[in-house]
Parts: sequence; structure tokens; C-alpha cells
Amino acid sequence: METVPLLENSESNYKQSLWRRIFDESKKLWRIVGPAIFQRVVIYGMIVITQAFAGHLGDLELAALSISTIITGFSFGLFLGMASALETLCGQAFGAKKYHMLGVYLQRSWIVLFLFAVMLLPIYIYTTPLLKLCGEPEDLAKMAGHVTIWQIPQHFAYSTNFPLNRFLQSQLKNWVTAASAGIAFVTHIFLCWLLLYKFHFGLITAVLILDGGWWIVTLGQFLYMVCGGCPDTWKGFSVDAFADLWEFVKLSTSSGVMLSLESWYYRVLVLLTGNLPNAEIAVGALSICMSISTWEMMIPLAFFAGTGVRVANELGAGRGQAAKFAMIVSVLTSLLIGTIFWALILTFHDKIALFFTSSKVILDAVDNLSVLLAFTILLNSVQPVLSGVAVGSGWQALVAYVNIGSYYLIGVPFGIILGLVFHYGVMVNIGSYYFLPYVRIW
Repeated sequence: METVPLLENSESNYKQSLWRRIFDESKKLWRIVGPAIFQRVVIYGMIVITQAFAGHLGDLELAALSISTIITGFSFGLFLGMASALETLCGQAFGAKKYHMLGVYLQRSWIVLFLFAVMLLPIYIYTTPLLKLCGEPEDLAKMAGHVTIWQIPQHFAYSTNFPLNRFLQSQLKNWVTAASAGIAFVTHIFLCWLLLYKFHFGLITAVLILDGGWWIVTLGQFLYMVCGGCPDTWKGFSVDAFADLWEFVKLSTSSGVMLSLESWYYRVLVLLTGNLPNAEIAVGALSICMSISTWEMMIPLAFFAGTGVRVANELGAGRGQAAKFAMIVSVLTSLLIGTIFWALILTFHDKIALFFTSSKVILDAVDNLSVLLAFTILLNSVQPVLSGVAVGSGWQALVAYVNIGSYYLIGVPFGIILGLVFHYGVMVNIGSYYFLPYVRIW
């Protein structure tokens, strides 16, 4: 087996100057973070482009797709979190040079996530009555429910893609995911332009194009793995994947709760916004703000992944001080990038929504929310990186408790009381969206 670049001479770095140590750690970090940023920005870019085309179809179509994306986002957050268990297990196994275990962990994750995917299907099937129960307008609930049904293929792509991504990432092979995502992104743009702009197909076509993009990413990674790209870590399918499955379920569940509680909170805000006056405008404006914030957050989430791998690698190799230094470098780098985007949002506050809509009312609403959006982006540049430290250290359960307290015992009641009781409107929801990262960092 060839030497592992990320683990070479970590302890000897402490004899070098501070700047040299920062430079060396940054190189190791960016080998993971660079492809991860590209992959995440491009994949989320497919969602944003789909929303942009929907926004130009009409306000109702934009709101319906936004609500549908919220529903799929529940499974997205859960599966993304559950797959992060592989960051702990694969990262530490790779650091300890137990290479064969990576393939076994991957298969266990597939089994667990597929079972959860099947159990979550009723949410997709009964979206319309669930939305009506939540108080959404009937026309919006009906269209969103119809769109959500067509996103079931995307739902199963999540359960296959995320474990593959973590498996490759722990081996410094996340460039495979980035390449697959790049192909999917180019294909997605071309098909959207051809079918939606030239031939004027409707919203369902846009959703089907998005489904296809997710499966291109998934199949690209799978084919690389089974065609000999991972000879030391993929030995084929094995019955060992069924051993200790319950322990894996517990770790995956705690990982899923850790991240999904955060992801679900933002989606709950959009659902609550549907109960405000002028629901289409309120949902559209808040969804645009969250789309911008989430698109930018792909960068901190890449640092979340990179930090998790670096910390897990160093802890697996028994180097605690190197893991701590990796965390510090990652936090400061992500904060610097967040500050740049904070300044850009404040500078172009009245133009940031033009990509999504031509509606003057929604453009003005987004402009009014831009300051809070800028500070949301700034604070969110730090807390995902700290969550990555927790993943690399195996502390998922602790972070889950922090998320429950900050998001659901503080944030949701805060938004309900001020938004629905005191009628402060959508500003309160984006305000609580801004405030909660501060609570978690503290």
C-alpha cells in the first residue's frame, strides 16, 4: 500500500515555524476541501437552476417547487447526516490502515439508508394532505404534492450517493465525485435550456431533469469504485456488511439526528411562512434567501467534511495535537471565506434575487431581508466546521442534543410567537435563521 499523504510527518511539523505549519496543514485540508466545494456547489447549483427556471414560469410554480424541495430536504438532511457516520468510521480506519473495513462500512451504510428510504416514502406519497394539514393554501399544496411524487427517484439517489461520497472522500478520492458532479451539472444546464427554455416544457420536466442529474453523480462514483478505482478498500460485496448492523444503525442514527435537526429547522421555517398573509410571496422570498445561503453554505459544509476527515485521520493515527491544529486552520479559513461573501451580499443587496425571479414584489422582499441574510452567511461559516470536529471525534450524539436545544427549544417557538402571534412576518423567520448559528457557536 502506498504511503498516505495526509498522515506523513504530522508530528515533525511542530518543529517548523507557525506559518510553515499553517501552509502544510492548508495543503492537506484543501486536497479534500477543494474538490468537495466544487462537488457541493455544483450539485446544489442544479437545484438552484431548477428553481430559477420555475421562478420564471410563475410565482405559484416557484412556491410549489420550493415547498417540494423542503419535503425532499427532510430526507436529504437525514441521509446526509446518517452517511456522516462513515466520516468517523472510514476516516479512522484509513488512518489506522485497516483499509478493507472501508468497503464493509460502505455496504452497512447502504443497507441502513435504503431501509430508511423505504420507510420515508409515505411522506412523499401523502405530501398534499400533509401540507393542507399544516395550513398551506390548497392550490399550493396540490401542486407541491404532485411535484414531490416525481422526486422519489432523487430520494433514493440520496441513500446511495452520500455513503459513496464519504467512502471516496476518506481516501482522498473525492475528485471522482467532483468529476461526476461536473458532468451532471453540464448535462442539467443543457437539458433545462433545451426542454424548458426552447421547447417550453413544464415544472415536472424540470424535476425529472434534476432526478437524472443526481443519478449521474451516483452512478459515476459507483462505476469508478467497482471498475478497479479502489483496489485496497473495495473487495466486492460481503456478508460481513450484516455483522454488527445494530451498532452501525445507532451511530448512523445519531449522526443523522445531528445534521438533520439543523437541516430540518430551515425547512420548518419555510413551511411556517406558508401560513403568513400573501403566502406565495412570503414563501418565494424566504426560499430565495435560503437558496442563496444554502448555496454558499456548500463551502462551509465542504470544510465540515474536510475537517471531519483530517481530525479522524489524525486521531486514528494517535496524533491528538495535529487534530487540534487541523481544526483551528479549518475554522479560520472558512471564516475568511464567509467574510468575503458577507461583504458581497451587503454590496449587491438589491440585485441578488434577479437570478431567481422577475417579480418586483419578491425582489423587494428579498432586498429587505438582505442584511439578515449576510449575517446568516457569516455565522454559518463557522459552526459547520465545528460540527466536522465532532464527526471526526465521534461526538455526534452530543451535537444532536445541542441542535435540539438551539433550533427547536429556542428557534421554532421564537419564530411562531413573533411571526404568527405578533405578525412580524417573514422578517422573523429569517431573523431566527440568522440568530441560531450564534446560539450554536456559543
